[in-house]
Amino acid sequence: MEGRQRGSRSPRQTTQRRPQQETENMSSWFERQLSSHQFQLAATALVSGVTVAGLIYGGQAIRRKVAVEELKASIPPLDEEHQAQRLTDFGAASPLPSATREEERIVAIAHRAQQGDYDEELVNEQLTRTASFLTPPRFKKLRSSFVIVVGLGGVGSHCTAALARSGVSHVRLIDFDQVTLSSLNRHAVATLADVGTPKVQCVRKRLEAVVPWVHWECFNEVWREDQGESLLASWNRGKGQKPDYVVDAIDNIDSKVELLKYCHQHGLKVVSSMGAGCKSDPSRIFVGDISASIEDPLSRTTRRKLRLLGISEGIPVVYSTEKPGLGKAQLLPLPGEEFLKGKVNELSVLPDFRARILPVLGTMPAVFGYTVANFVILEITGYPHEAGAGKGRDKMYDGILSGLQGLAERLARSGGQDPMGLRIPVSKDDVGYLIEEVFRGKSVVSGLPTRLVLTRWRAPKDGTRIDERWDGQKYSKLQLEDLVCMTKEEAAMHEKEVLKGGKPPEVMYDVDVIQLVERRRQEESHYGSYR
Repeated sequence: MEGRQRGSRSPRQTTQRRPQQETENMSSWFERQLSSHQFQLAATALVSGVTVAGLIYGGQAIRRKVAVEELKASIPPLDEEHQAQRLTDFGAASPLPSATREEERIVAIAHRAQQGDYDEELVNEQLTRTASFLTPPRFKKLRSSFVIVVGLGGVGSHCTAALARSGVSHVRLIDFDQVTLSSLNRHAVATLADVGTPKVQCVRKRLEAVVPWVHWECFNEVWREDQGESLLASWNRGKGQKPDYVVDAIDNIDSKVELLKYCHQHGLKVVSSMGAGCKSDPSRIFVGDISASIEDPLSRTTRRKLRLLGISEGIPVVYSTEKPGLGKAQLLPLPGEEFLKGKVNELSVLPDFRARILPVLGTMPAVFGYTVANFVILEITGYPHEAGAGKGRDKMYDGILSGLQGLAERLARSGGQDPMGLRIPVSKDDVGYLIEEVFRGKSVVSGLPTRLVLTRWRAPKDGTRIDERWDGQKYSKLQLEDLVCMTKEEAAMHEKEVLKGGKPPEVMYDVDVIQLVERRRQEESHYGSYR
């Protein structure tokens, strides 16, 4: 019994040894890990990262402190020359200095006049020349009219000033921008004192000193289609009369197209100003339908995008037929260093608004603005006038469409297929778009503008590609990008040699024609995304 007792271990002794063994195992594991090369590398990297991060944050803190000290040191002490005002309870800047007595007097007169407390004889005397020209019945229409002006740059400000001075009694102004120093060369009423203030308030304030009886509604906002219902609503936020006319003086293409589309779809009368930038000849400014506007890049792009939305005519525009030429102003490119700063679009005040400098002769926006105002006045009063009509080329488009249908049938017949009942997926609007916008109304071969047709540029690789998957329906898989514009004579030779004879266009035409077709296709590839 004694021998067995000496040789055996009690449970308590075994339990006490296990923690000791585990501790020894853990310590030996740590010793092995510490002596491991990988562990040492990882630890070194961790310590280095922490050290570098500390240095970076420490350096940034020092730079911030130095910058703050430099900023404080640059602030001059307060005295008679350098004064300061306390912030408001909301942390905003204090209100601007109070208006001068003259400004207060003007505001007070305008307030009374808009409330009806103004001698009508004074109004009649101030507007007597306009009333005599229009005759009293027409002048009465102008005095009771309501016009909305969208965009108050050079064109919009001059247009607004002319409308107000002529007798329009209700004007709504819409513009998101502020007066800048560089805009003073073309703005109608802004002064140095107005730089940095909203354009809508600047125009209203300055014109109230001239026509205090005019009623104003100012919207310091960007035009957006989703806000059209409120921005173009009736007077007094929908409670009064509907607008007699809307003036589009926007220089951003997407916003311009959205505004014109909205007005066209909602039956609002609108007139649009095209580009005054890079123009210098006032004798070349015309009023006409947008379908007839030429030699104007802004008009061409606007017209092209509207066609893609199903609007090809019916919108009067003011445009210039002046052609660019050697020695004339052009759109200035951005300096190379600006591209290194990031996306060029981010340099704009707002997304999709132009960032490049547009050269403008200060007189031209004024001419555009007064031309727009003149058109609106004549339209509202019913005064006899003639604005350029649309091209009226529907019959020509019908003929071109019929010719394209005939071409599809001839190609099908030459390929051994039955053309009976064959249709092409091209409409009259598509024809007008291709002829006027893609090919500028000229043949790609000769540049001639008459006897035009559309034809395939290349022969289809797999025949005429007729789809007959549905009973009773047979149509060609022709696509718009397959077509080019030629004269009838050129198209007949092209059909014989290329479409039926198998010659590639590169053999048939010189390099200038090939490059022109490729440029037109690339342009259409870009604009086609708006369909």
